Amino acid sequence: MPKTLGDQRHDALVRFLVEKRTEAGLKQVELAKSMKVYQSFIARLESGERRVDVVELIKLSEALDFDASEIVHKLASMDE
Repeated sequence: MPKTLGDQRHDALVRFLVEKRTEAGLKQVELAKSMKVYQSFIARLESGERRVDVVELIKLSEALDFDASEIVHKLASMDE
């Protein structure tokens, strides 16, 4: 299976998550606190150093108020 870090879809997901956090007016530490994770976890996601698994995406969607299935659909329809 090819690596996904640095993949076009992964990069788009990272940009989307940063945008949603910014729109929500949250700092990384505030988002981390609401998700009960360390700020470094959010930093690694947003820097592209770490992949986002499905459960994490659902938790992020709850914390940032977006529909996880919509972003998955958009990513799936992207040209590689």
